[in-house]
Amino acid sequence: MNHRVPDTTALPAPTVLAPLLAGIESLKGVRPATARLLARAASGPRVIDLLFHLPESVVDRRYRPTLRVAETGRVCTLHVTITRIVPPAPGAARGRRPWRVQVSDGTAEAELVFFSPHQARRLEAGQEICVSGMLERFGDRLNMAHPDYLVPAARAGEIPLLDPVWPLTAGLFPSQVRAAVRAAFDVFPALPEWQDASVLAARRWPGFEQALRTLHRPCDFPELLEGEALVAASERARARLACDDLLAQQVSMAQARRLNRLRPGRAIVADGSLRGVALSRFGHEPTTAQIRALAEIDADLAAPRQMTRLLQGDVGAGKTLVALLAMLGAVEAGHQAALMAPTEILARQHLATFTRLSPVPVAFLSGSVKGKARRETLAMIADGTARLVIGTHALFQERVVFADLALAVIDEQHRFGVEQRAMLGEKGPQTDVLVMTATPIPRSLLLTQWGDMLVSRLDVKPAGRRPVRTSLHALSAMGDLLVGMERALARGARIFWVCPLVSESETTDIAAAEARHAALSAHFGPEQVGLAHGQQDIAVREQAIADFAAGKTRILVATTVIEVGVDIPDATVMIIEHAERFGLAQLHQLRGRVGRGRAESFCLLLHDSALGQTARRRLALLRETDDGFLIADEDFRLRGGGDLTGRRQSGMPDLRLASPLHVDMLLRLAAQDARRIVDTPPREAPPALRARGAAISLLLDLFSRAQAVRAIRAG
Repeated sequence: MNHRVPDTTALPAPTVLAPLLAGIESLKGVRPATARLLARAASGPRVIDLLFHLPESVVDRRYRPTLRVAETGRVCTLHVTITRIVPPAPGAARGRRPWRVQVSDGTAEAELVFFSPHQARRLEAGQEICVSGMLERFGDRLNMAHPDYLVPAARAGEIPLLDPVWPLTAGLFPSQVRAAVRAAFDVFPALPEWQDASVLAARRWPGFEQALRTLHRPCDFPELLEGEALVAASERARARLACDDLLAQQVSMAQARRLNRLRPGRAIVADGSLRGVALSRFGHEPTTAQIRALAEIDADLAAPRQMTRLLQGDVGAGKTLVALLAMLGAVEAGHQAALMAPTEILARQHLATFTRLSPVPVAFLSGSVKGKARRETLAMIADGTARLVIGTHALFQERVVFADLALAVIDEQHRFGVEQRAMLGEKGPQTDVLVMTATPIPRSLLLTQWGDMLVSRLDVKPAGRRPVRTSLHALSAMGDLLVGMERALARGARIFWVCPLVSESETTDIAAAEARHAALSAHFGPEQVGLAHGQQDIAVREQAIADFAAGKTRILVATTVIEVGVDIPDATVMIIEHAERFGLAQLHQLRGRVGRGRAESFCLLLHDSALGQTARRRLALLRETDDGFLIADEDFRLRGGGDLTGRRQSGMPDLRLASPLHVDMLLRLAAQDARRIVDTPPREAPPALRARGAAISLLLDLFSRAQAVRAIRAG
């Protein structure tokens, strides 16, 4: 199955795609300034980016009644004559009084209203015009404010029957998008079909160009003007384009998987001697999920190829133990292993755990390790004396040289860039890489974002882990909440209080961390309350967390900087303000900061008093379950995947045209097709699959999957 993949990085994009891969400014009639605005709106400078900037809706302008029978509250296109133009009264406040243009079609009268005089001043009494816009009734008068279209009656054909509505940016007008899209289709090349013919027939999907035209220029298809044909055709067009998007992504990932399988590595076989000591010090039996994950990792390490595996586990599932045992296996085989964490606090927490359990010394390197201690640590890493190494970003700096790094473990990997992960992996010859995340990843997102990795999933929590009692409270009950906090503090509790924003905003009523810190400091005393947020200097923030961990402060007001990597067993209460503003998966991660010790723990979700029914159902799910994977799947279904970092909590990452609904419906279809395309050697491929090969290359170029394109062309 695994056929050779020559290096074809020098292959250029096919010339047939040149018109689509050219800059938007290459289109006829598009000026450079307009091209820049179009590129901003389309999130890309190419013609294909413009065509991928799909309309968000279509305004139906087919309703063209007379005024006497026109229905109000809907978009109407009217053929009328101007009977009178009424400018604002002299001395009226500028910009406050509208121009009123009275019109008639012989059956009734209406009034056009313009708050901007530009269009009204060009009109003349007696002129026949066509206007299109929302028709309303005020008292006994028909009224159309700011018509979307106003043209001389002789040019009525310029008003489209079906009018796409594109997302715009400041300074960009629909007419400019419409003209640029028209010019793009004028240069659209003939492209071969890359989708499976049987799928197209079964789902009645149009071709690629026709799908784009259906959405951007529905009036090009007269058959769509009848009944509900437009809705059905638009749905099929969007589904087809979404499947193109998914197919390009899945082929790219399937190609990466194949290249990973072909990448030579070295066999690492553990003898279990060091692991046995670590497990005896641990004092508990590993869960079945931990045993399974370690067996999968061991099989990868023992294979003659490089490992790239994702270990994902819910809060408290025991990823650290699995990582330690995997790293000790590499040490047993005579090599080095390193773990990189995104923050010094998390790195030092790992150091404490490893030092307690590991039978071999553990070296530590971070930005705070300086002078003689740093020089000694670097020397131990370079000569191989340090067999286990834990650190932060400092590990992949140029001056850090490993004697024989065999396994690199990267914790909370989404906090690192791809280049940073690669730099650590390149610190050794044919280094195996294990990445970990405590953020449960939805099954659909696993296929779309992590499909190039093998995945181990810790879905069983260690015995004895006490669930966190979760409850919902309206913000209006703040007084009762403060009384409850006083009782908890009297019992020795330590309390997290999480806010969505750092400082007050003029445009939102969301409480800010700084304002909440001030209020709680006034109530409980400033010596009791700490503050941690992302806009602080990192040393200040980490000191605030350290003070809370040491018990110097009893309440820590924070933003989501504490979402991962903060392990404080004595913290037993988590309060999340405006919980409805967070994603479910993020709330679950925040809840996981408590319940790490022996004492009973609580999570209080504070919400707006006017909470909607859907939002209340979302929060109720957290009260009903602590299964992070179930919560993540529901969060993905409701909000989309986001970027898993907390910065953007909804939407489909890395996909241009596929919505979460499309992912649910079409992902497996695209993934199966991609595996068939990539894993079938050319000589064994049936004629229909071979014929699609060149077309697949074009698809990948259009969706910017260049690395996979080059390998596919040679494959």
